Amino acid sequence: MSERHNRGGYRKRYYPRDRDDYDERRHETPDDKLKTSIIKLGEVDPVEEIPRVEQSIRDHLPRNIPLLSEALLIGVTEQPYKIPFYAALLRLLHNPSEAAVTEESPLGRLVLEDFWKGFQSYVDKVAWRETRLCIHFFAHLTVAKLVSIDSMFSLLRSFTTVLDEFGVSHGRAKRAALCAGEGLLMAGTILQAESPSGVEEIINAINVYVDTTAQQKWLVCPSSRISSQDIPTLNTVELLDVLLSSLTALNESDFKEIENCVPQPYKKYPEIDSATLTPYVLPVVLVPPEIIELDSMSADSGEEAPVKQEEWPEFLSRLFPEDVSPDPNTPHGYVLRTALLDIIDIFEVNRKECARLLLEYPKWNLPGTFKPKPGAPATTDPLPAKDWQLESTVIETVLGAYMILPESSKKSIYYIALITELCKLSPSTVGPAVGKSIRKLYASLSDGLDVESARRFAEWFAVHMSNFGFAWVWKEWVPDLSLPVQHPRRAFMRRAVEFEIRLAYHERIMKTLPESMQAPDAYTIPKQAPGPAYEYEDPSNPHHDAAQAVLNLFRGRAKAEDVVAHLDSLKSSLENAEEGHDSVDSIVRSIVVQSLLHIGSRSFSHFLNAVERYLSLLRNLASGGTSSGSTANSEAKADILTASASFWKHNRQMVGIVFDKLMQYQIVDPTDVVAWTFLNGVTVGQLAELGKPMNLSAFEWDLLRGALDKANGRVTSARRKVTTLKKEDDDARARVKARADENMDLDAEPKDEADDAPKEAPPTDNAALTTALKAFSSLTKEQKTALSKTLEGFVKCLAPSSTDAHANPHARTVITEEAWNNRANWDRDEWNAWETWGWYRQFCRAYAPYLRTYSTTLYTVSFAKFDHAKDPAAELLKLIWNIGTGQET
Repeated sequence: MSERHNRGGYRKRYYPRDRDDYDERRHETPDDKLKTSIIKLGEVDPVEEIPRVEQSIRDHLPRNIPLLSEALLIGVTEQPYKIPFYAALLRLLHNPSEAAVTEESPLGRLVLEDFWKGFQSYVDKVAWRETRLCIHFFAHLTVAKLVSIDSMFSLLRSFTTVLDEFGVSHGRAKRAALCAGEGLLMAGTILQAESPSGVEEIINAINVYVDTTAQQKWLVCPSSRISSQDIPTLNTVELLDVLLSSLTALNESDFKEIENCVPQPYKKYPEIDSATLTPYVLPVVLVPPEIIELDSMSADSGEEAPVKQEEWPEFLSRLFPEDVSPDPNTPHGYVLRTALLDIIDIFEVNRKECARLLLEYPKWNLPGTFKPKPGAPATTDPLPAKDWQLESTVIETVLGAYMILPESSKKSIYYIALITELCKLSPSTVGPAVGKSIRKLYASLSDGLDVESARRFAEWFAVHMSNFGFAWVWKEWVPDLSLPVQHPRRAFMRRAVEFEIRLAYHERIMKTLPESMQAPDAYTIPKQAPGPAYEYEDPSNPHHDAAQAVLNLFRGRAKAEDVVAHLDSLKSSLENAEEGHDSVDSIVRSIVVQSLLHIGSRSFSHFLNAVERYLSLLRNLASGGTSSGSTANSEAKADILTASASFWKHNRQMVGIVFDKLMQYQIVDPTDVVAWTFLNGVTVGQLAELGKPMNLSAFEWDLLRGALDKANGRVTSARRKVTTLKKEDDDARARVKARADENMDLDAEPKDEADDAPKEAPPTDNAALTTALKAFSSLTKEQKTALSKTLEGFVKCLAPSSTDAHANPHARTVITEEAWNNRANWDRDEWNAWETWGWYRQFCRAYAPYLRTYSTTLYTVSFAKFDHAKDPAAELLKLIWNIGTGQET
């Protein structure tokens, strides 16, 4: 199997779109043409094309079985919507050929045997998606009586065995359950007739595992209830739950309903006589154990082990009623949703092709599944018509994949761009579906839509509007201006408008909004366009002259040493003006940072050039003017961050960008940004004048996420460097040892040293490796501190002490179920606290792999004080923490 095909390369190869591809096809060999015809089966009409492709295969001489099985493997694993038709093709290839010798195995059997080798390679590589799709293929072949029923049962049981493994990860268990469950779903009619107890065994195995995931599902449910661990059933369905309910429903009806869900074109062909051809017995499969990546660095040194991304239960969004899109809880809904998800997943490499295939998906379904296009001929199929709306189903599926928590499997921009392509292909049908989805998601904001889901919703909304002229009926949401200013709907409006301004400009977006939303007291759009706010530009400012002097030095590109000398004299003059020593230092730092940002405010390149030119100056400021003293350093770095945020208070995007660059140039550390965010982040933005207590909004979460990602990314880079240097060092030592062994000859006569050739000296202590290990250790401590500071900040916000002046008095009250049911009467502070709880949940689930590494230490530092106190807020904090870090609860 070529690597190109494993990565989806055939889509570029077999769908020519330009002259070069056409010229390449002209030079295809007969083998290439046959392979192409198999892969492109059904581009016009699959049922009509199957006999033609079968005849092409039989006419192709000499036979090339590996070529045929490879083409089928590509088709099955990269075009899963064609699997039933590939099964029909293989069924025809089992018919005896007129020219065949009596003892010769049917062509289809030879291809199937070679196909199994490819499937076995997928299993060995733990390629879960390809493995699962091949099981779909075997399930259809079992229904076609080409595969032994007993061996199919054995294959499915080999995957349910994974569910019983000790300490199995959720990602591995979920994929194994999907392999077994979907295989049973496809072949259930024949398996149930043969062994009802065997079917029950598989369903029970999945059920037992699903029962163990209740708390994980609660933490990633897109509809947050904060304290109640009862998962809302409205508009949220979990993938394994849906699979289990579908299997249970099918088992009760002897799996007869599946015939109305999945095409089975092979059933139209005469059955193969089992007396002349016995079904193929699938060999026994052993699923390889879970791969545990071990790092060569010593665990005794206290260094962090590599982290593996945590996988969580996967929820499917529900936006439309059952008469518009299929209910995922039904077998038909499950089959359609997972089929669309496979297309979205596989065709990430080509979103235009993906959009085309999604809108052509009804061609691969039973007639009547979706509403026919206007002008299409009426179907004569006897099956009852479902008449679901294709576009609504597709948009619902794409948005569901986009909003999976804690993060989607693909980059967010892929899903956003895919919806844009769908709208471009069919604006008259996809456009209304998108509009209805926006309204449905907006309505769910009041019902507890998770804060991370709401953030992504705002991003998608803004980007989508930018692609279509920012045309939206904002007046529909004008009545919601009467809601509290921190209500999720009003927060969404602000966030979406802020994103739109980033994608266009302030004046244009202002014109799209109703007048009532443009008013300053609506807190929907800022009074002025995003831009710098140089505090010392006003001549009435008492430090205007001092700032102008510093600004002129920067404009004249003065040397950093000259600027430092000038600042020393400035401090003396300010101290003589009877200002406190601490306030003088803060004033000087603010003047320097804001003046430097003012120089760099013209463009991003100006900003980078200014920072790079005065790196030594900024580092001197960040040190507090001393070579030691962490307190002075922390205060100095906090002053730098405050000055930067104040300068860009009208452009919160630039706050995040400047903070990122300050961390990149190591002027401040991620820990400094975390500490500043919890104490000072609330002072930035258009709601600062409302006196918001210590809580987190999406803006503060973005700053925290940037700091944590920076700390984690540095550790990852340092680990890779250490691993590379260790490998190089080990290789060097191995080469020296090998050369010494080659030169060792005990029987040889001794030689004079003068006659000896120069010998390679054994490697001494590797200075580069030693330096890298020290850097890795330092960065690991920084990562641990950043995570600890973040956890402490959340604890202070959500379970504050009675003496904390910054505490939100409503932080504890919203955790009760009664308070949630009374949310219609919530004011600003209650919604603030609710959002902070949401970001704490996101912190625990998104950074679970890193938190788990230090779980014992972090728990002791942040939660030990609550162990003997009956504090509802503290108990909920610990519950979320324990679920996120995989502790017993």
